Amino acid sequence: MDKICIDELKIFAHHGVFEHENINGQNFCVNAVLYVDTEKAGISDCLDDSVNYGTVCELIGRVMTENTYKLIETAAQSVAEAILCEYSLVDSVEIEIRKPEAPIDMEFGSVSVKIKRGWHDVLVALGSNMGDSRSCIENAVAELKNSRYNKDIRCSDLIVTKPYGYTEQDDFINGAVRFRTMLSPHGLLDLLHDIENKAGRKREIHWGPRTLDLDIIFYDKVIMEDDDLIIPHADMHNRSFVLEPAAQLMPNYRHPVLGKTVAQLLEGLKEV
Repeated sequence: MDKICIDELKIFAHHGVFEHENINGQNFCVNAVLYVDTEKAGISDCLDDSVNYGTVCELIGRVMTENTYKLIETAAQSVAEAILCEYSLVDSVEIEIRKPEAPIDMEFGSVSVKIKRGWHDVLVALGSNMGDSRSCIENAVAELKNSRYNKDIRCSDLIVTKPYGYTEQDDFINGAVRFRTMLSPHGLLDLLHDIENKAGRKREIHWGPRTLDLDIIFYDKVIMEDDDLIIPHADMHNRSFVLEPAAQLMPNYRHPVLGKTVAQLLEGLKEV
């Protein structure tokens, strides 16, 4: 993807762990790389088809000067979030904040933090079979919509399904939601767990009854596995209550491990 680069944007601000840094302030330098498809702008020669680097600089300046952070990590995160939320054409952004006057009693050129943040395409499965299940799911979707980390949220229809695994329980209401998030896989998992906890989720029986279940099914084309998270979801291809809503939202998405589209996985499951 194309890049719009801003180098050595000098800003006087009040960030630092020490009180004198917050009071006296110091100079910072910000480097930004915005990943943008500039083809349309290159053909039209119209600024509306690109991103105005002048207003981006002004936005960076406001974030840096209207707030006081202890860590330049937080300053960098805040700048990245502001750019991604303000400019819809920006797919991802690299931010480096340099601190040439850092309180270090040694000779040095600068210290800096460099991060990259961007939008990611995700699919999350929704389920509930306790209490007012439809309201629980609707509230969860509202929470996802209200988060500044997410955008472009699309919901499937909700369907009634039989329990899977542990069958001695009530039927479920299931669905799926597809959206763009700037959170990492584990950051998204933390957000989903927070929403589940607000709904009173208890993890007492494996595959047991729950007020709300939110599972990450896909995250871009990421393949990962650790003690807390497996992407793509390890058992989604065996679950019609996941595949049916998923097929409404992304039928042609190809499973990065199995090599089949969601529509093909659903059709194969129906044939079993």
